[in-house]
Amino acid sequence: MSTAPAQALAIARTLEAVLRQDRGRLMAALAYRLGSLQTAEDALQEACISALSHWSRDGPPQSPQAWLMRVAFRKALDRLRAEGRDGQREAAMHLLNELLGQDEPQPIPDERLRLIFTCCHPALELKSRVALTLRTVCGLATAEIARLFLDQEPTMGQRLSRAKAKIAQAGIAYAVPAPEQWGERLQAVLTTLYLIFTTGYTAAPQDARDLCAEALFLARLLDELCPAQAEIEGALALMLLTDARRAARVGADGATRPPADQDRRLWRRPQEAEGRRLLETALRRQCAGPFQIQAAISACHMAEPGPDWPQILQLYTALLLLEPTPVVRVNHAVALAENGYLDAALAQLEALSSSLAEFQPFHAARAALLAKAGQTAAARLAYERAWALASLESDRQFLASQRARLN
Repeated sequence: MSTAPAQALAIARTLEAVLRQDRGRLMAALAYRLGSLQTAEDALQEACISALSHWSRDGPPQSPQAWLMRVAFRKALDRLRAEGRDGQREAAMHLLNELLGQDEPQPIPDERLRLIFTCCHPALELKSRVALTLRTVCGLATAEIARLFLDQEPTMGQRLSRAKAKIAQAGIAYAVPAPEQWGERLQAVLTTLYLIFTTGYTAAPQDARDLCAEALFLARLLDELCPAQAEIEGALALMLLTDARRAARVGADGATRPPADQDRRLWRRPQEAEGRRLLETALRRQCAGPFQIQAAISACHMAEPGPDWPQILQLYTALLLLEPTPVVRVNHAVALAENGYLDAALAQLEALSSSLAEFQPFHAARAALLAKAGQTAAARLAYERAWALASLESDRQFLASQRARLN
């Protein structure tokens, strides 16, 4: 390889490493000061294109992050001047003058907490929150996000554009919510991060992006930026405990394995221990919330020598008081059955049959309980319905094996 192409490749890798480390911080600082996600993203993209040219000629600067920030503000200033947006132009000019007047590069202010709360605003659809957070904070490309949602890239691009436009049109502030809004807004953020995690948890092993790792990064970042918050600690503990079992989620036969049937030798014990420590810290704050309870349930599923079903039932009963949703009721019914209350569990599931007609885990749970009750024909039909609704091949194999056992 000749010198010029080799140098260009090295510069591209340097820029990629900078963005992997600091793209979220750069985007947050730009968006907060420019008041627009789209303006910030366009400016940073143009700065990156300039970096490839300038750094190839002059070499990387002493502080690549500060260089990108300055150039991005110049690009934004040019764009705002052309569009005639006086207020944003003055703000960009003021900050650019500050940056240019500094003899030494200054640390980029960490405004990522503002950006996370903005991307996860309850006014946005949950899918849009997830996509915008992955794009803006984690730096995933639109094509990558589209693949994760099984969407076409133009469709996902339109979703992201609509989300940014809604933030602008609704006047959603780049701000940490006030105390009276904190609980609702924090739950919206944590729900978004947990959906990112669960999407990664059930993804195919060959997927290029490990969304579990992205969600854990975001949860750790949130915990760092907002310390001593019990629900954040609980959500991070839940992700750690669940992720500790990921290698055992699918058996050697390719079928999904519930925690009680997993090969515990594959569990990552250091990660489990970290999750348990975080959970204990959160519970000691005596401010119980849904994510702490779910983390405690996950810990009980990992009890020795097997799941602690009496404790799991108590925890689901408590969770129902906070989140009386149909999905929680399904899990509560399973816990009832495991504790010997099979008739009550089946009655609870029957009451949910219309609202969860298209929810695969409902049919899987109902099939298992019907089989336990000796209602083989009804269990077989329920397993067939669950199999038809399953989106993962590993789940289909598990359901097929459970149905076969009825014979």
